Amino acid sequence: MFQTSIAGQIATLTMSSPPVNALSEAWLSGFLREIGGLEARSDWKVLYLRSDQKAFCAGADLKEMRARFEAADGPDRTYAYVASIQRLYARIESLPQVTLAEIGGAALGGGFELALACDLRIAAAEVKLGLPEVKLGLIPGAGGTQRLTRLVGRGLANRLILGAEAVDGASAERLGLVQWACPRAELADRAAEIAGRIAALPAAALAAAKLCMTSAATPGRGGFGDELELTRNLQTDAETRERISAFIAGART
Repeated sequence: MFQTSIAGQIATLTMSSPPVNALSEAWLSGFLREIGGLEARSDWKVLYLRSDQKAFCAGADLKEMRARFEAADGPDRTYAYVASIQRLYARIESLPQVTLAEIGGAALGGGFELALACDLRIAAAEVKLGLPEVKLGLIPGAGGTQRLTRLVGRGLANRLILGAEAVDGASAERLGLVQWACPRAELADRAAEIAGRIAALPAAALAAAKLCMTSAATPGRGGFGDELELTRNLQTDAETRERISAFIAGART
């Protein structure tokens, strides 16, 4: 279901569950194992998430969805299933490393919610992205209502969620759903370039910046205080000291 490799401080996690990386219970368990394995390692700075299927990630597994829907305890089973997705996506979101989603195929429903849990998103201009759950009388309950609203504001989130609207990658970039869009033929190279550029930056500074930006989105968190404390802490980081010393030395010449 997954292929993970680490090179050049980049952990590439390729989703490979034919035909569309559906969110089955086994898929969720496997993804958690991959994340757990990566969390135990310190030789990577960027999680580069991609798919080798025709979709990036298609959302719920239809056979399992039918079984839950028809079961007497279906509401409780659905609650537990969606809660497990929320936990996985929260774990991805809380990683200190930078996360980048390469969206080369459709990302709808839970698949787009997965992309929203990543720090950065690059999409092929041609792909479809969206949260169409309301069409089925459901909601994007794996974090979609929360992350999309935080990302683009209530007005645009209203349009996309309440209207069950899917947009292409080029439109997604204009609307702020993804940070980059490019032709599909250029996507892998462009995503790899972005991952490599970030992986060349200091790990401690990346983690500190992520924490401070999380504070900015958390009412009452005290983000300005976090900036002060983390700025002080970084002064003792070996790589920070090396880079600052080199910068000062260069400025003197």
